Amino acid sequence: MTANKVTMYFDPICPFAWVTSRWLVEVEKVRDLSIEWAPMSLSVLNDGRDLDPDYMKGMEAAWAPARVSAAIHKNEPAKLGEWYTAIGTLIHNEEAADKADIHGYDKVIEQSLAEVGLPAELAAVAHEEQGEDSQFGSPKAIDEHLRSSHAHAIELVGDDVGTPVVQFGDSAFFGPVLTRVPTGEKAGELFDASVTLGGYEHFFELKRSRTESPKAQQD
Repeated sequence: MTANKVTMYFDPICPFAWVTSRWLVEVEKVRDLSIEWAPMSLSVLNDGRDLDPDYMKGMEAAWAPARVSAAIHKNEPAKLGEWYTAIGTLIHNEEAADKADIHGYDKVIEQSLAEVGLPAELAAVAHEEQGEDSQFGSPKAIDEHLRSSHAHAIELVGDDVGTPVVQFGDSAFFGPVLTRVPTGEKAGELFDASVTLGGYEHFFELKRSRTESPKAQQD
C-alpha cells in the first residue's frame, strides 16, 4: 500500500496524540506525505462514564480546546494543523495550562489563535454554557461537529480505544503510541513500517506494556 495522505484525529490535551503528531510532522520532512488534521475528544469519549472525580475534572476542562479545534476544523480546516502546533506547544511543552480548571485552557486558546492569525472570536465556542452564536457557529452546532468527527474516528477503529486515531490510506489504527519523537530517517522508517502493517488486512494489534510516560522530546 502506498500512503501519501494521512489523517490524524487528535484531542489537543492528549499527550500521546501530541507525541504522535510531532512524529508525523517529522515524517513530512523525509517522506512525500500530506497530513490532514481532524478533531476527536476524550471528553466526548468519557461523557457519561463513572470515572475518578479528579480525572473527570480534567475531562470537563478539556471540552474547551476540543470545541475550539472543532470550530477551526469546520471553518478554517487548512489552519487546524498550524493551530494544533501552537496550542500543543503551550499545553505540552510549556505546561502553560491548568488542566484541572474548567477555564484553565482559556489563555492558551486565546494565545494560540492569535499566534496563527485566527480570529479571536473562535474562542467563543469554548464554553457551551457561556458561548455565544457567532459567524463560526453556535456552541451547539460546534459540539455536534465535534461529536460527528469523533464518531467517525471511532467508526474507523472501534470503540475500545482513545486518542490518537491515525488513518494511513485505507487503514486506520489507534496510535501509534510513542513516548518520544523520532526524527530524520528513523521517523520515516517507523512510518514505512506502520504503512506496511496497515496494508495487511488481517493485522490488528501489536502491543506491550508501557514503562514510561510520553514526552515531547526528540529521539
